[in-house]
Amino acid sequence: MKMRELRELADQELIDKIEDIRVELFNLRFQKAQNRLENPNRIRVLKKDLTRIFTLQTERKSDQAESTER
Repeated sequence: MKMRELRELADQELIDKIEDIRVELFNLRFQKAQNRLENPNRIRVLKKDLTRIFTLQTERKSDQAESTER
């Protein structure tokens, strides 16, 4: 997912997305352990998506803190 797409999501939608990604990562790791993983690159893509979401959440918290200080 691109940052542009993530920025359009609400906070609760981001939380739901995090949960979905974590479940999918768990399943992919399980498949990898059984040597049944079809697309190993998918793990990397999901980890990057998760990091993008965490970065966006941090940005939003920072923006909220700045707006309350003014």
